[in-house]
Amino acid sequence: MSLYSDNRRRFQAILNEKGIAAVIPTNTVKVRNHDCDFRFRPDSDFWYLTGFAEPDSWLVLLPGEDGGKSILFLRDKDPLQETWQGRRLGIDAAPDALDVDEARNVDDLWDTLGELLADHTSLMWRTGNDEGRDRRMLEVVADLRRRARGGVQPPVELLDPAPILHELRLFKTEAEVELMRAAAAITTEAHTAAMATAAPGVNECEIDALIDYTFRRRGSTGQAYNNIVAGGANACILHYVENDAPLVDGELLLIDAGAEMDYYASDVTRTFPVNGRFSDAQRAVYEVVLRSQIAAVNAVAPGVPFLHIHEIALNELVDGLIELGVCQGTRASVIQDKSYSRFFMHKTSHWLGLDVHDCGTYTADGKPRKLEVGMVLTVEPGLYFDPSLDGVEPKYVGIGVRIEDDILVTPDGHENLTAAIPKTVDAVEAACADSALATAR
Repeated sequence: MSLYSDNRRRFQAILNEKGIAAVIPTNTVKVRNHDCDFRFRPDSDFWYLTGFAEPDSWLVLLPGEDGGKSILFLRDKDPLQETWQGRRLGIDAAPDALDVDEARNVDDLWDTLGELLADHTSLMWRTGNDEGRDRRMLEVVADLRRRARGGVQPPVELLDPAPILHELRLFKTEAEVELMRAAAAITTEAHTAAMATAAPGVNECEIDALIDYTFRRRGSTGQAYNNIVAGGANACILHYVENDAPLVDGELLLIDAGAEMDYYASDVTRTFPVNGRFSDAQRAVYEVVLRSQIAAVNAVAPGVPFLHIHEIALNELVDGLIELGVCQGTRASVIQDKSYSRFFMHKTSHWLGLDVHDCGTYTADGKPRKLEVGMVLTVEPGLYFDPSLDGVEPKYVGIGVRIEDDILVTPDGHENLTAAIPKTVDAVEAACADSALATAR
């Protein structure tokens, strides 16, 4: 049984118990410009349930006492189209290849979907993703309602699959964790190569390209998100993606980049000196962030409220800002008046999985959710001294530091999936000086 068929059977079991049918489509191909398309990436829910990466595909799950039924609608084999657009799995091969009960031609979807959904009074369909698809699905439901006089029971409730499906996705199986470990290993190589390769005069785009090259060379499915390669004050832009400025001697380089492995994401940030050595001011800021990040990571364990991780990181950052002379007052007063927020304006963590900001709720019964075994989250505090800020000592101006790791909650506490990426001051400086890791200098 594959990872994906196992995921599907767990979801199907819930549908069977509740008597709910579900229709889960994948993404459509998106136009990049004129007649060029973006590289296709399957919908995460669809991939989770099928492991199938072709566009124009739909999964229909029907409940039943005998285990229910899975029907995959997909494109059939077409030699001409495959010559131009790439190979297709095809209808005949799909049941064995993907462990589904039945495969049908996607060209027949809308003509047959009504018959499949007839007499299923509850239907899972996620609205809001595609207006055209929503309209067609409502037309199917409306047609079934019109047939009620003939004895057909139409769907009487339309349910969002997210509360059930995304709850399943929040808890990673061992097979999923192995994919995330593999993504983390590739990301480790990319970040360490970047540390050794960056130097004054090298452009951010060169490091960006090196990261992508490492991801793809090692078998990744690509970036989990747009790489952030931010030299100097560019690091004070949280989602800086231009990645086109020359690196400057005496400045820091912040890299936020993670590989996907079979579409399971990693998400890592490291910050290091362009010339390989931290200045005194850079080191002081960096060590505050590092202390905060380590304290927050160490707090990850089953039963700990999700929000508590942020609170621990924030406490350490505020103490550091006071020590640096950037904020005045006590920890309590600085948190109360939020004067720290000029330098730290984001939360510390988010879920991680098939999406870099993965699905799953952060609260339960109106309270911060408690961490449980199998969850994966990031821990990423930072400090940013944007040049536009008033009242900042010149030695700190333009410094942006963020440190981020991917943390799995385990029965005994946690596992840092990205612990191999240099993080202490000494380890970072050693990686920057390791010419054996450099690939573009």
